[in-house]
Amino acid sequence: MMRTGKVTGILTVLMFCVSLLGSFAVASAAEISLSYANFPPAKTFPCIQMERWKQEVEKRTGGKVQVQTYPGSTLLGAKNTLRGVMQGQADIGCISLAYHPGVFPLCSVFELPLGFTSSYSASLALWDLYNKFQPKEFRKFKVLTMFASAPSNLMTKQPVRSLADLNGLELRASGILSKILESLGATPVSMPMSATPEALQKGVVKGLFSSFEVLKDLNFAEICRYETETNTAVYPFAIIMNRNSWNALPDDVKKVLNDLGREQAEWTGKYMDQHVKDSLAWAKDKYSIEMIKMSEADMKTIKEKTLPLIEDWKKKAAAKGVDADAVLSEVEASRVKYEK
Repeated sequence: MMRTGKVTGILTVLMFCVSLLGSFAVASAAEISLSYANFPPAKTFPCIQMERWKQEVEKRTGGKVQVQTYPGSTLLGAKNTLRGVMQGQADIGCISLAYHPGVFPLCSVFELPLGFTSSYSASLALWDLYNKFQPKEFRKFKVLTMFASAPSNLMTKQPVRSLADLNGLELRASGILSKILESLGATPVSMPMSATPEALQKGVVKGLFSSFEVLKDLNFAEICRYETETNTAVYPFAIIMNRNSWNALPDDVKKVLNDLGREQAEWTGKYMDQHVKDSLAWAKDKYSIEMIKMSEADMKTIKEKTLPLIEDWKKKAAAKGVDADAVLSEVEASRVKYEK
């Protein structure tokens, strides 16, 4: 019995050693390590897509590339990711274009109320627009993919049943979406999404203007029990890579990352749209939220009041050398194509 036990013990030790050697082999097989910074919490859709992208890159390169992800501003925050990636603090970063007013004169068109009804259609239209125009606003980076949130709606502590209920109401937004609220009589308060939970709790804002998935992801449904559908505009995002980091990659890895560009935009759009449906169902079940639809007259007024924002964008874009009419025409053609 002692002899058998001794042999078993030796086998166990040997198996453990083999396991360690196997783990070391897997780790050492990663010739390239890339850091990827993201600013929202890990469970939100920009980070969900990040983890999916990481898995696909590691799988498709056969473990040659290892991606270290940093959600929740653990490496770079919402407003310093752009500069941080440029300076090489992270190889890759996720940016919300709305947090950088004036920096992206062409692609900021996607912050306008253009009639998109899904993240899927907006994400593919944004990716197509970037690839067709290759805007110089991204010349310092390699753009790996782009995507958009689902359309923005109102989530508030008190019911907003008509435009009159918006008068003076403090609501969180950012970028051009703040101007949309202002044109409708609300009082926009610009801040990153990460600062919004505390602002809601302290009463700094009475609600927010964003896509509905945050009702679940950030538990806003607990405070904002009234959800008013406007489907006004989306938030565009870009995944950017440091130019030196990109140039250092071998061609086979570059191909993998390039091949993932459109696929990742499409995947993120589909995930987002389904996640919005799931989040609304969850919020209704847990917090009995009330869904509100404005009258057709109010929706028509919203369209009329926000029209000057498009004209203002056209002037500013043209001043930066952007063919604004061509961009708007391309976006509309893509919207019709993908909304089918």
